[in-house]
Amino acid sequence: MEKSLVTLERGTVCSAWNYCGQRLATGSDDGTLAIFDSRDPASSSSFTCTSKSRVHGTSIVKVVWVPPEYGDAVACVCTDGTVSLWEEVVEDAQPLQWKLCKSFKSNSAKVLDIQFGISSTSLKMVAAYSDGHVKVYELLDSLELKNWQLQAEFQNVIESVSTFSKALCFSASISWNPQRGESQESSFVLGFSSDTPQLNSSKVWEFDQAHQRWLPVAELALPEDKSDQVYSVAWATNIGRPYEVIAVATRKGIAIWHLGLDPDSDGRLSVEKVAMLSSHEGEVWQMEWDMSGMTLATTGNDGVVRLWQSNLNGIWHEQAAFEPSS
Repeated sequence: MEKSLVTLERGTVCSAWNYCGQRLATGSDDGTLAIFDSRDPASSSSFTCTSKSRVHGTSIVKVVWVPPEYGDAVACVCTDGTVSLWEEVVEDAQPLQWKLCKSFKSNSAKVLDIQFGISSTSLKMVAAYSDGHVKVYELLDSLELKNWQLQAEFQNVIESVSTFSKALCFSASISWNPQRGESQESSFVLGFSSDTPQLNSSKVWEFDQAHQRWLPVAELALPEDKSDQVYSVAWATNIGRPYEVIAVATRKGIAIWHLGLDPDSDGRLSVEKVAMLSSHEGEVWQMEWDMSGMTLATTGNDGVVRLWQSNLNGIWHEQAAFEPSS
């Protein structure tokens, strides 16, 4: 029998799950950040709201948890394009409070998506902007979430000589490579939905340690699909495969890509499109892999959550679909 774990208030527009702490963060259209904790962490049977605070004057459109190694903190992306970082702190025997520790502001472009990634040396945050630019920030002190510096800025294009000064991007999606091996370079995949075709297709970016710069090492699109607007991307955990698995959602469906591990002489990684999943009606808004990287959950504006898996022959199929009850 299905059981409700938490009831969210009207006006809730986004949420993020913290696997490590069994916590849920939600953002509302009035700028309220709410935190829900399990009454019994061992069972996760039900959740109660333990904190609610108005953190912004405009709607929160995305909440993202900071990796647990860096404490209990969330980032909020708001409709005015700002990003604020909030940390749970204890002060002088007072109850736990969420306090602002950093605000990222832009002069003109709005932040469309952010994601945190852990490298061998530090915590990084990638932010994608409405003008097609990408900024990578690096945390200078692991104990101080307010001390960040801009590490790099570039646009989501393969040829670095191409720049688009008047691009307009409607949405963006970022997904870090979940692997955290010390010998592995940081990498992430990014796709835009924009009016500039060259920015749209999902590119895999990898940090070149030798030259201290980010380089595009793969493009996840067939030649005829490179202008397609990207709605969502998701990089699967790798538990021993000789390739990476990345899902990319466009208007044509959800493409499953295999990404090679060994670069060619030009530093590029091989790509192979192995499946196209297309049961959703309309746009796919969000995709998440399970912790094993074997099952993909997707949802979109049809209101249905679908689970996808590959069989032993590598054929992808829909394993389950959950439709809203009302």
